[in-house]
Amino acid sequence: MTPTKRDYYEILGVPKSADESQVKQAYRALAKKHHPDMNREDPKAAEEKFKELSEAYEVLMDKKKRANYDQFGHAGVDPSFGAGGFDFRRDFTHSDDIQDIFGSMFGGGGGGSIFDMLFGGGMGGTARTRGGRQVRRGGDLNVRLALTLEEVATGVEKTIQLKRFESCSECHGEGAKSGADIKECPACKGAGEVRQVSRSMFGQFINVGACPQCGGEGKIISNPCPSCKGEGRVKKEATIRVKVPAGVSNGNYIPLRNQGNIGPKLGPAGDILVYIEEKEHPLFHRHGDDLVLALPISYSQAALGAKVTVPMLSGKAELSIPTGTRSGKIFRMRGKGLPRLNSSGSGDQLIRVEIYIPSKLSTEEKKLLKQLGEVQNGRVPSPHKVDLSQFEE
Repeated sequence: MTPTKRDYYEILGVPKSADESQVKQAYRALAKKHHPDMNREDPKAAEEKFKELSEAYEVLMDKKKRANYDQFGHAGVDPSFGAGGFDFRRDFTHSDDIQDIFGSMFGGGGGGSIFDMLFGGGMGGTARTRGGRQVRRGGDLNVRLALTLEEVATGVEKTIQLKRFESCSECHGEGAKSGADIKECPACKGAGEVRQVSRSMFGQFINVGACPQCGGEGKIISNPCPSCKGEGRVKKEATIRVKVPAGVSNGNYIPLRNQGNIGPKLGPAGDILVYIEEKEHPLFHRHGDDLVLALPISYSQAALGAKVTVPMLSGKAELSIPTGTRSGKIFRMRGKGLPRLNSSGSGDQLIRVEIYIPSKLSTEEKKLLKQLGEVQNGRVPSPHKVDLSQFEE
């Protein structure tokens, strides 16, 4: 049995009226309290608690997600996290807030940071080289890409302008001023890590951690590059092209591997995660892979039957309205909807006919309708129980 998820406001300990600053303040205090490094007796439980806090923070700091949650509860936001529920690497969009809140706590190149444990390096965590030295992976970049229904139907290639960290051209990513010496760290002898031996009544323990003198890099730069301030990277404008397949939907994302921020001092690059946002269409409503359209028809067309022109996402089509069609009747045009993502076939186009009743009538229309009323007098059926099948597609 799936456990019931806790209320996001309860998790962060804030009222429903809390503004962004209150939510951020609560998250700051609780996340530090439940950081696994502060809970060595049960780091796994602390990690799960931190994930729960971050999921609540993600929802309550996003206006759209928060509005859906306030109206529908967890059912209103769970689909936006995709299969398997909330995932840090995929769904957490507040990396800048993380750096702002915890920069001093997790920064400095130390091993075993919360980013390594929970984000798999995706937020700029560390990774060891073969020599034991540590390099920091660049952070991922989240990009929102708005698409029209027409672009969703055909697939499209888009150009994205963004700023990202790239290797410094002056020092070639090394972080040292041209001609300056890069020396081996005397504290760790270039290993990037130090070992501390401690003894207790239970025996001897060896703790391995990043060298505090070189930050785990194994080298010391005495004269840093003036362009990048010794970081080995600078922020630049970049133009990225992304191919969007047909059939994507709101909340889908496209990963562009190794195209995000490059890590400091030749560290590997992160990814770009392109999130799809679907623009509202003026005519069609999307329902999965189906397109839904309301089509007004006249009383005479409904009663006598007719052939009517139906707008499509691309072009037009003809639809036969049978004699005696009732208002609210839904017609299905097979295969005229959106293509199914990464699959064959397409959805349908659903046309819901509505009998149009004008609010104002001409003299001639009034005359003809009175004559029709006299002819139909007594033919209108008596009140009866509602047939609920009429409300089903």
